[in-house]
Amino acid sequence: MEKLNVLYEDNQVIVVVKPQNMPTQSDESGDVDLLSMVKAYVKEKYHKEGEAFIGLVHRLDRPTGGVMVFARNSKSAKRLSEQFKEHTTDKIYFAVTEKVVKFKKDHLVNYLEKDERENKVKVVPMGVSGAKKAELIYEELENNGKHSLLKVQILTGRSHQIRVQLANIGCALFGDAKYGKNKSKTTNLGLWAGELSFTHPTTKDRMVFYVSPDDTKMPWKEFDISKYFVR
Repeated sequence: MEKLNVLYEDNQVIVVVKPQNMPTQSDESGDVDLLSMVKAYVKEKYHKEGEAFIGLVHRLDRPTGGVMVFARNSKSAKRLSEQFKEHTTDKIYFAVTEKVVKFKKDHLVNYLEKDERENKVKVVPMGVSGAKKAELIYEELENNGKHSLLKVQILTGRSHQIRVQLANIGCALFGDAKYGKNKSKTTNLGLWAGELSFTHPTTKDRMVFYVSPDDTKMPWKEFDISKYFVR
């Protein structure tokens, strides 16, 4: 089991780094999941009897790593969940694409439909029953002639949103076996949740956290990624 990387904790919230390729919560794979790790950490550190309460208020796809916040009690879970639902949190992702993007900046708006059985999402015309609107804004930070490094802000929280919307413009994410065409040898998807800001559920302070991906691994080592996390 990987050691839990804790960025911040108090009696209301705990902010941690989710490793790539780890499920956010338990699934049919039976693999170690982040929620269980956080519960085990809190139980051991604070000598909790029984199972520790940890509120799951948002998720990252299994192949996506980065910063996540969990609630330490039900009241904080409710308040944080409302922030994510009302989009008053700010989430910034970093993405590496299979190809260099055509436009340095773009605002993508699509309608997405999810096939629950296949766990796959596709772009469909507006008006399709059950389709949900998805919006994101990206900016190319740099490219190496083969791949682009993008800074992505999602304006809606849809399943596989970044992966699907970028694949739809012909620039699937590096290492994306589900939506990409060029099957790379890496097991790391070119997607990282690098910045998260939210309002603390009790103090009301605005809290901002930055986490850079492992720049010794592909695809991040293709770029000087650390310079975008200097604060």
